Amino acid sequence: MTTAAEDTERVRRIFVDHVAKPRQTLLHGQTWGAMVATRAAEMYPKAWDEILLTSGVVAGPAAYDFRLDLRVLYRHLCNNHPRPTEASYPLWMGLPPGASLTQTDVAARADECLGVRRPAAQRTPEQARRLRTITDVIRIPENSVIGHLNWGTFTLQDVVQRRTEGMSPFGNENVRYSGSPDDAALNAAVLRYRADPRALTRFAADTDHRGNFKVPVLATHGINDSTVFVEGQDTFCQRMQNAGNGARLVQTFVDPPEHSYLGDAIYPPLFEALLRWVEHDEKPAPQGFAQRCLALQPAVAVECRYLLDFQLKPLSSRIPAR
Repeated sequence: MTTAAEDTERVRRIFVDHVAKPRQTLLHGQTWGAMVATRAAEMYPKAWDEILLTSGVVAGPAAYDFRLDLRVLYRHLCNNHPRPTEASYPLWMGLPPGASLTQTDVAARADECLGVRRPAAQRTPEQARRLRTITDVIRIPENSVIGHLNWGTFTLQDVVQRRTEGMSPFGNENVRYSGSPDDAALNAAVLRYRADPRALTRFAADTDHRGNFKVPVLATHGINDSTVFVEGQDTFCQRMQNAGNGARLVQTFVDPPEHSYLGDAIYPPLFEALLRWVEHDEKPAPQGFAQRCLALQPAVAVECRYLLDFQLKPLSSRIPAR
């Protein structure tokens, strides 16, 4: 993330040097790009006038932890990733160096064990039981299992091989899993790993932030996002408050049909509010976004899915704390 933040600053400087110096510069990060944006904002605090984070990974390295949880649970239930006939390796590694497994292979193995790519009526009772255990313990919907299993394979591999020099920043040594038919048996059976403190430090240095943002920040997230959990917004809020910047943050929540892009009607009120906040010192109120969305998009009012009564929970309610 640090190199991506540096690239973002290079692009900004190229524009200033060769096109024009803008009146305002808004830094927008979406999904994993929000992690880049938080790094760029802290590394280059004078470069940006305001920050917009949508569907963002804003909780730091903790956002990755549950993918190790998924791997150890899947290994316990399915034992086909890796198969008993394949070389064993610690699951925090994602895959060992030189492995030839593909995303298609991972999806096929998941379907073999869980029946996840077929209608529920076509799954065996054992497949249905395993799939239900995964969705209840990891707290993800069925249609996101393959995606997260792939991220728990190839993203972890990328982190360990390219960011932490083969050391593990991921661990589940003291995690207590819940939601299965027999939690005691599950916790006794799953593989356990201890994170390497040196790897944790390296990974945090590359991806984490301290909430030290000195400009207005607007964060918007879908409440049913099964790729980047909305509960990470609680961690983000706590970070900014602890840094003395809580007053610079406004959070809004929406109900989009999918992760990442929130819908055509959602973005104009966000950009408009940020510009007004900086230019006229008018901090937006959460309820104003829905009203402004309706005013800007009356023909598609159904797309103005801002939610005013959503109650945000801690990230630990979704991903067990380490």
